[in-house]
Parts: sequence; C-alpha cells; structure tokens
Amino acid sequence: MADNDQLLSYTIPQLLRWRVQQTPDKVALRRKEFGYWKSFTWQEYYTRVRQVAIMLKSYGIGKDDKLALIGDNIPEMLFVELAAQSLGAISVGIYQTSMPHEIESILNHTDVVAVFCENQEQVDKLVEVRENLPQVKTVIYEDSRGMRNYRKDDWFVHIEDIYKEGEKLLRSESDQLEKIIDQGKPTDVNHFCLTSGTTGKPKATMLTHLNFINMGLRITEADPLEPTDEYMSFLPFAWIGEQMTSLGIAMARGITVNFPESVETAMDDLKEIGPHMMFGAPRIWETIRSQIWLKIDESYKLNKMVYNYFMKVGEEAALLRMGGKEIPLGLSIKAWLGKNILFRPLVNQLGLMRLRRAYTGGAALGPELFTFYQSIGVNLKQIYGQTEIIGVAYMHRDGDVRHDTVGLPLPGTECTISEKGEILSKSLSVCAGYYKNKEATDELLEGGWLHSGDAGYIEEKTGHLIIIDRLSDVMHSKKGDMFSPMFLENKLKFSPYIKEAVIYGNQEDYVSSMINIDPVTVGKWAEDHGISYTTYMDLSQKEEVAEMIFKEIRKVNDNLETKSHQIKRFVLLYKLLDADDEELTKTGKIRRKFVQERYQDVVDALYDGAVHEKEVQAIFTYQDGQTTTVDTKVSIHTMEEVA
Repeated sequence: MADNDQLLSYTIPQLLRWRVQQTPDKVALRRKEFGYWKSFTWQEYYTRVRQVAIMLKSYGIGKDDKLALIGDNIPEMLFVELAAQSLGAISVGIYQTSMPHEIESILNHTDVVAVFCENQEQVDKLVEVRENLPQVKTVIYEDSRGMRNYRKDDWFVHIEDIYKEGEKLLRSESDQLEKIIDQGKPTDVNHFCLTSGTTGKPKATMLTHLNFINMGLRITEADPLEPTDEYMSFLPFAWIGEQMTSLGIAMARGITVNFPESVETAMDDLKEIGPHMMFGAPRIWETIRSQIWLKIDESYKLNKMVYNYFMKVGEEAALLRMGGKEIPLGLSIKAWLGKNILFRPLVNQLGLMRLRRAYTGGAALGPELFTFYQSIGVNLKQIYGQTEIIGVAYMHRDGDVRHDTVGLPLPGTECTISEKGEILSKSLSVCAGYYKNKEATDELLEGGWLHSGDAGYIEEKTGHLIIIDRLSDVMHSKKGDMFSPMFLENKLKFSPYIKEAVIYGNQEDYVSSMINIDPVTVGKWAEDHGISYTTYMDLSQKEEVAEMIFKEIRKVNDNLETKSHQIKRFVLLYKLLDADDEELTKTGKIRRKFVQERYQDVVDALYDGAVHEKEVQAIFTYQDGQTTTVDTKVSIHTMEEVA
C-alpha cells in the first residue's frame, strides 16, 4: 500500500503501471457490449495503453503534441488518452455533441495533430471540415460500422489495427517505450479540459498529472472508497467531472470503472452494476426524481398515501441526520419501516441500493432535492469547484450536509474570500492556466490564488462555504436589494413540471422569469386532465398549463423570506433551451447573457405591463446544423398577488 507522497510522485501512466504491479488481475474496467459485460484487468488495461502508445509514437506523436477525444464513454477513450500521455503528449476532451464548426475551432486553437473518434457520426464531422485542419495527420476510430469507404483513406485508422500493429512493435521497442514513460513528470500538462463557456467562448484549461492524482487522493480522504468499489461512467467524457472520476479517483484508489452499452441504456445498465459511488450533474438527479414522481403518480391511491406519509417521516429523519443530530426512537422506528417497506425497493429499482457516495456538482441543486434523496436513503451531497481545480474544492461531509452550503474545503485546500466577495482557492489540484491565453491565466491565478468568479462567504462558526452566485450574475433591484437569480431558478426547478428557468430583474421594479416546462411530466399531467396537444410549442401555450405553473410559482413565492424577490411575471417559452442553440453549455448551464440577447423581445415584454401576448419568431436548430423559423405567439402571465 503506497502513501500519498509516493502516488503524487507519479504521472498517470506511471501510476497505471504501479497498479499493474500491485493487482495485475483485478478488474479495472468493464464495458457492456451486445448485452454482455466485458472486463479488462489492470494488466490488460496497461497492455492496450502500451499498444496504442507505441503506434502513436510511430506516427510521430511525442511530447507536448495534442490528441483530441470525441465520443461516448468507452474504455478505448482511456486507452488512447493514457497512450498519448505516456508519450508526454496532451489529450484534449471535446463533447460528442459538438458541431463540426465547433470541433474545427477547438482543434485549431489547441493545435491538435491526431483525433480519436468513437464512430462514423464523429468521423463525418471531421470530414466536413477536413480542409480546414491541415495539422491533423491521423484520425483513429473505434466502431467500424459505416466506415468501409473511409478505410481506403490513409487519414483514418481502425483501433483494432493499432492493437495488432502495436503488439508487433512492442516486441522490439517495449523497453524504449518504458523509458519514455519514465521521463514523465507529475507537473507535466497531460490534459486540456474546456471550460463550460457560461460567460463566453470556452477556454482550454491546462491540467497536470499532479492535479488529477491529488484530487483523487483528497476527495477519497474525505469520503473513503474501497478498492472493490464500482463506478458507472456515463457523464460526458469531456467534462471535468467525468475526467476527475474515471481518471483521477480510479487511478488513485484502484476502483473499477464501468461503461454502459450506450447513453440511452445507462440507467438500465446502472441497475446491473449497482455502483458504490455516483457523480452527476443536477439534471441527472432532477431526472431521476421526476421518474420516481411519475411512478408514484401512476400508482394506486393507497400507495400514494403510504408514500406521502413515509416521505414526511423520511424528511424529518433526514434533516436530523444531515445535521448530525440524534433521531428520537419513535421517529427512528417509523423511518426504518419506511425505508424497508417503501424506499429500499424503490432505490433498488433505480440501481442505487449499494450507493454509499452520491455527489452533485457543476451547478447548484435545489435544497428540496437534497432532503428528498436523503429521505429515500441516497447519501447525496453537494460538491463545489470548477474545471480549473479538477472539479472539486469543497464538499459536504457525512452528518454535516446542509442545503444552503457546499460544505468544507477538501483536505489540502485553502480558501479565502477577496475584498469584493470572490471565492479564492489554493491546492495541488489548481491548473497551470489557459492554453495560449496569458491574459486570462494571469487573471485566473492572480496573487497565487485561483479566482473562481463566484461570489460567496465562509460561515465563521462552521467553516462552511456559502455560494451566492456568479459575481457577474448577482442582480440588484431598482431599489438596490441584492438577489441571486440562480437561487430563485433552483427553487422553481424543484417543481416536477419546470425543467428550466431563467430569472430577470436586474435594475428593474420586480422579478420575472422565462420558464421551460418539462415535456415528460407536463405531458403526462395534460393526458391525465384530458388536454390534447401536438407539439411542445402547443403544450407550453395551453391556458390550463399556465394555470398549473401559476400554482407552482405561488409555492415558491410564499416560501421566500424577502417579498421583494417574489416572481411577478412569467412566460412559458415555446421551445426548450438547448446546447445546440448555444443557449446552454455542454454541461447544461444557462448561458445567461446569450439567452437574454436572443430573447430580448420576450424579456422586454415581461417588463411592459401593457403587453399580455407577444408575437415572436421561433428559431430551431437541428443536429445537422440546419435551422427553421416558425412564427408564434407567447402569453405573458402576471402573478396578481405580487405587489
């Protein structure tokens, strides 16, 4: 068993090699394919990495060269990523939903010379912009379906061919490859992770081996994992949260990473694995909760009554447990009954029975969601950080979970608040800066601290960090009252009928909101109430739907301590906010400035009391990049009880 100092002295490929020396036959990776789970031991993992690495070397790829990764979560992503890093090259994560022009921009900005694609869909995107990528010499693909015509082109190479040729090369060049791996240093940059782009175009964050390994060690120091623990990899591979887990934590602690058959089957495959640890963006947890509510809504009346009773019991017990307080005997017995009669079977159906550690990050989660999951026995906790610090700097501890904070700093992390209220951090996980962007790097790391761009404060008594909002997003009413749009948006999104919300009101007389209804739950509600509809646009403008959303907003308004923050007017948007339309980041965060500019006519109508209906042009973007425009009308609704 190595101590932390030893592990921190390795690069990730060196750490992989050390894992092989310790437990060569232990399962490191597992992938479901054609209905069957295929396993890779640590030894097989390293063998694949070496086969790919020696072939990349034969292509002329070496230290500081860049190799991009585009596709869904499969073991080959790790094989190729670590192969590049074994040579001192740098991997670059690109979201599989990226459009051709976005991929072209990223590849050129990061000077990528080789690309790994999962399948034909991703390869076709490269083909579309090939003439603008003169520096890209090789494209490796994993899935050969639909690639017959491309096999005649030397620009493309199948991963299976790389394995075969790599195995041959290793017979004579194995020692040479090991020497190259030995030359790596922990402080070498090994991966570029793109920032979320909520405030503009994404930047390429330069991350090091030390950053990843330190994060893997520190987060599991606070929340220990066993080497026998299982993890399901289904978050976008380009996102820092997935890189942190499948690369940092898995390597540092030797847990098994599982890959679902596809993104669509991930939730079903989750049930077969029963992971001990799970990390998900708020949208994941919101979706699971909506699924539970739908099942309960479709159940018999008696079942609903039992569920509602034990949910209240569970919430009461959860609030005490989250605060580290003793649960009275009577409440404890009722909570135990609810857990075993109702919640354990429910959690088991979701595949979360063995879950000990569940995290959410990337955006704030509504307080009610924490209580909900803790009530049904899922130990969901908030983490807070950013791409530039490998995703996590602060985290709740067991028995100290509060919905209004993001917990305490991870071991080895320092935190302070600047004079203007910005959250600043220090740790070995802080990045080396942004690629080819010295000005932004200097701002990010000014004074030796990582500048988060978020406003917050530290409670003196508990040491917990409380997030207010992005510094640039904090709003003030015309009277000067400060409020957080993100806080109100999360309150709204706790409703199962509201998928997304955007709050307005900066320098205005009142607060308003643009709302996306949830097409699944609202669609089911409409069917139950005999309301016919054709499209999302049609459903969103139904008067009955607006009346139902009135009630949901009223619940939020009634629970706000500051009445001046109550939502007075709202509009149900005719389309879902979409990353393909650049309205959301790839991780689902609102690009607030862009959204306001795109829907400025709707926002203006929210603050014109004489307008109750607005004619708009709805622009829709399809996955192939084509757009269409539809003329429609949206209603502007007023909460009459709000002054």
